[in-house]
Amino acid sequence: MTSTKKDPVLVVLQLSGGNDGLNTIIPYTNPLYNDNRPAVRVPDDQVLQINDTIGFNPAMAPMKRLYDEGKLAIIQGIGYPSPSRSHFRSMDIWHTCEPEKVGDEGWLGRAISELDPTKENVLTGVNFGRGLPRAMVAPGVPVASVGNLESYGVLTGIEIEEQRAKALDVFSRVYSPMIGQGPVLDYFAHTGLDALKGADILSTAPESYSSTIEYGSDSVAQYMRNIAQVHLANLGTRVMYTTAPYNSFDTHAGELANHTKLWSETSNAVADFYDDLKEHNASDNVVLLVFTEFGRRVHDNGSGTDHGAGGVAFVIGDAVKGGLYGEYPSLDPAEQVSGDLRFNNDFRSMYSTVLDDWLNIQPDSIVNGHFEKFDGILAPLTS
Repeated sequence: MTSTKKDPVLVVLQLSGGNDGLNTIIPYTNPLYNDNRPAVRVPDDQVLQINDTIGFNPAMAPMKRLYDEGKLAIIQGIGYPSPSRSHFRSMDIWHTCEPEKVGDEGWLGRAISELDPTKENVLTGVNFGRGLPRAMVAPGVPVASVGNLESYGVLTGIEIEEQRAKALDVFSRVYSPMIGQGPVLDYFAHTGLDALKGADILSTAPESYSSTIEYGSDSVAQYMRNIAQVHLANLGTRVMYTTAPYNSFDTHAGELANHTKLWSETSNAVADFYDDLKEHNASDNVVLLVFTEFGRRVHDNGSGTDHGAGGVAFVIGDAVKGGLYGEYPSLDPAEQVSGDLRFNNDFRSMYSTVLDDWLNIQPDSIVNGHFEKFDGILAPLTS
């Protein structure tokens, strides 16, 4: 199962809940920012300046370091037409690239099928966390899902194959209302046991792992550590996914304190992950994509911010040409959409860039259309 060839690897970190883009990449010199954020404004003297108009949240110093090193790209004003303020609908759109209807196949599930069409490796795609994100679901595509790598995996503790099969049947019934009964029952019938076999193999990854990097104790940090362990085990995994705790970035109240803690943990986890791979000379073939389902409303609610649009995403890695991509959304009320930032860049353009320029997959059939890529953001893997 081990592999010596260096293939491009994609890691995806989903910030569940709708991260506040305005308090992440902050337009600190814009008076409209101060006017709209009386309760949750980050003082301009605390902002980690990128230039004379915008800067990082002060809790994001580790990611600012990666930006300064040219390893981090900021995708500004990312979103999609007719944005939804529903967590579930918006995340479904991001996961399936279907803004007009409810999709039943995930963009990464389709990508995994392209990367491993004959299903030679049950570990081509791995999710870290309970359940399985819709982004990774596609008929006939096995994806292992592990909650804790040290105690490994899916349905841990069920030892007998017949018992596992019964448990998978229950698992499929849980997913059916969300994804659709037909596709999901077929999915688990054909891929469930393969996913379990993958979890068994994954349990070996920590055995050979050694690092000087001390990750945080929070769940994002531990999952990023698990991802590093799997990557360093050379199991041939090409797509890895994890999610910040459910709705943790949904900062309706107490935003200043909560958002600071979230970004302190997340930024440290991202930088530790990069440094870990760098320490092992294994960072050159990994790109990390960080996204959230939507931004927040321009005006605060007195304690936090409510669901909005026009968010921010990050692409990180040695192959990344760091910098600012896309135009920062205007805070001018005339340019807003019902109190939300107007998106400037379709998320499917970002997906298309990663698929085509990094994973070498033709993107149109995966993202359901043709979308202009971000030129120059990713250099192809040469090793």
